[in-house]
Amino acid sequence: MFPIQDSVPRRCVPVMTWSIIAINVLVFLIEVQLPPKLLEHLFYLYGIVPARYTNPDWANWMGLAPGAILPLFTSMFLHGGWIHIIGNMWTLWIFGDNVEDEMGPWRFLFFYLLCGLFAAGVQIYTNMHSTLPTIGASGAIAGVMGAYYFLFPRARIIIMVPIFIFPFFFEIPAIFFLAFWFFEQVFSGALSIVSPTAAGGIAWWAHIGGFTSGMLLHTLFKNRRWRCRKKFKDQDHPWGLIPPGERY
Repeated sequence: MFPIQDSVPRRCVPVMTWSIIAINVLVFLIEVQLPPKLLEHLFYLYGIVPARYTNPDWANWMGLAPGAILPLFTSMFLHGGWIHIIGNMWTLWIFGDNVEDEMGPWRFLFFYLLCGLFAAGVQIYTNMHSTLPTIGASGAIAGVMGAYYFLFPRARIIIMVPIFIFPFFFEIPAIFFLAFWFFEQVFSGALSIVSPTAAGGIAWWAHIGGFTSGMLLHTLFKNRRWRCRKKFKDQDHPWGLIPPGERY
């Protein structure tokens, strides 16, 4: 399932969401200009290598500063390929503007980075001995998705499902899409523990950590004084019955 659009129109110009996307794209365009060896070195220096935090001797031997803080942030702005960055930035484009509406730009930025840090922490904890770099914005974006899950419980998502060579489009409740996505990460993360080769190079536990932190932390960053946005019907109603006469 690939999300195409949500049903919640933005009310404010999502300055911070667009800025985060622009920085990620700019960094990626710099990446593609680098020779493979230099790019690999960049990923080790500025990506998250769990063993760097759990095995100082190995980190020193590799020429990496043990316990460095900077990579926990810079890893969120590095991507391993076109599909990686397009998928991440498209997802942020869909969900980020509405969450930013609720928080305001600066609170949204702090929320985004904090979710990314939680995602990094979970990834390190669940892969303590890994010597491979983890890169990408998906942990922070998963936090945005976790916030969206609670902020817009009645939103709907248009998804594209490819069947053979034909794309089919469906509209489903956002809570179903996001819940399915989350449990898919949990299943894949559990499978990666049983069989590490099943991870397929994807940081499933970073996704889980990011989404969970977004669900837990979003209320701390919601800005009730941020007046740019009016309530929309897809977020007004509690988790209950849809009032009669309203179509979703």
